[in-house]
Amino acid sequence: MTEVLTALVSLVGAAIGTFGGIWAGAKLTEYRLAQLEKKVDAHNQFALRMPVMEEQIRTLFHRLDAWERKGVAK
Repeated sequence: MTEVLTALVSLVGAAIGTFGGIWAGAKLTEYRLAQLEKKVDAHNQFALRMPVMEEQIRTLFHRLDAWERKGVAK
């Protein structure tokens, strides 16, 4: 009888340890995915703003060229 009780206690302990490890691993994976999603969102925002910035820079260069042709800026 003692052997059966020891086996059951061992089984319960092993099950708790196993499921606890699975739960902790799932939480860590969930956290890391959330962090990765934040980084991807930041990158996507930057990628969306870049064409706007490029167009603004292009416009500024055109204005500067026009000023140089008029002799305003040298």
